[in-house]
Amino acid sequence: MEDLPKEHERKSAGWLSTLIISVVILAAAGGIAAWTFMTEPTAEKAGATKRSAMLVDVMTVDKGSYEPQIVAQGTVEPAQEVILRPRVSGRVVSMASELTPGGYVQEGERLLRIDASDYRNTVAQRKSQLGQAKSNLTIEKGLHQAAAAEYDLVEEDLPDASKARMLREPQLQSAKEEVSSAKTALDQAQLDLRRTSIEAPFDAHIVRRDINVGSQLTPSDTIGRLVGTDRYWISVEIPQSQLRWLSSKRDAEGKGSKVVVRNRQGWPEDATREGHLSRIVGTLDDQTRMVRVLATVQDPLARQEDNEDKEPLMLGAFVEVTLHGETLKDVIRLKRDLVRTNDTVWVMEDGKLQVRDLDILMKDSTHAYISGGLSEGDKVVTTNLATVVDGAPLRLEETTQNDSPQDTEEGSGE
Repeated sequence: MEDLPKEHERKSAGWLSTLIISVVILAAAGGIAAWTFMTEPTAEKAGATKRSAMLVDVMTVDKGSYEPQIVAQGTVEPAQEVILRPRVSGRVVSMASELTPGGYVQEGERLLRIDASDYRNTVAQRKSQLGQAKSNLTIEKGLHQAAAAEYDLVEEDLPDASKARMLREPQLQSAKEEVSSAKTALDQAQLDLRRTSIEAPFDAHIVRRDINVGSQLTPSDTIGRLVGTDRYWISVEIPQSQLRWLSSKRDAEGKGSKVVVRNRQGWPEDATREGHLSRIVGTLDDQTRMVRVLATVQDPLARQEDNEDKEPLMLGAFVEVTLHGETLKDVIRLKRDLVRTNDTVWVMEDGKLQVRDLDILMKDSTHAYISGGLSEGDKVVTTNLATVVDGAPLRLEETTQNDSPQDTEEGSGE
């Protein structure tokens, strides 16, 4: 029992020794770490640092005379169109082979004939009636002359009414009117007879045919749809602001502003047709507030020898139309993507960036035409910059960092 306290004392002494050794080790490690941080070498700034000028590309601008081009979408429409109808009733007895969808006919060419038998009979009757009326007039003239001779034998004057009855003037006037009426009836019968033959009203392209041989026609029926082949219209809507640069007035050749037509979907890439601006309709679209203009293309179906290598226009097609505006003189032309926010431009002058306001006369689909804010010889920055600060240093590609006059020293330190 006496050995138990001694054993307890030995264990307590061992634990205390371990604790003291651990504390000493931790203290030594902390001291070493502190000494390491205190003796770390300090970095010193030596020499000058430089801010690099932004590398840019520029283009030199010049003044000149340019023809703006307004690009818009248009729809092909017929300039001449007719829904053909008969003027008389009857059965179709013959029809031209070209009277079929896709056919072409010339002005005055017979398209079809209606059975004319009844109309010829009517003409014969009207001729007979006219002959009878003329005979009656001849007889009445003879009676009138006889009455006039008898009147000359009368020695007393008669009232005008009595004299007219004695001279058979009412009967003579009635006979003359019967002749006139018979002539009118004959003329109408002959006109109806001629209308049994239906001709093309102009050089035309047959778009639709609604009848066949044997069809029974009345004036309310349709024969077909014909459109003129001499010219087509292109209906185009443009912004009102661009209207002032276009002209529908006739030049020496009787034409307005030049128009170039492209059909991106149906024609080869380089195929175009040329025309001219012919009419400004003069009304604004209720929804788009755009102005409608009409361009004219001659020989749209390319049937003439001069246009045999051209593409034909298709009615109803959506086409791209480039309208050439009036020439702008003494202006600078700049690509639209070089015109920056709020109609400004970036210019490099004396190695620094200048942000200038522009006076833009007009913009077309690709360019801006500038009347103020730029001068001949100015160098316009064509590079897109992430940071735009007026007066920022710029440099060109051929200028290196070492010899660039736009590099500036920030300073030096020990």
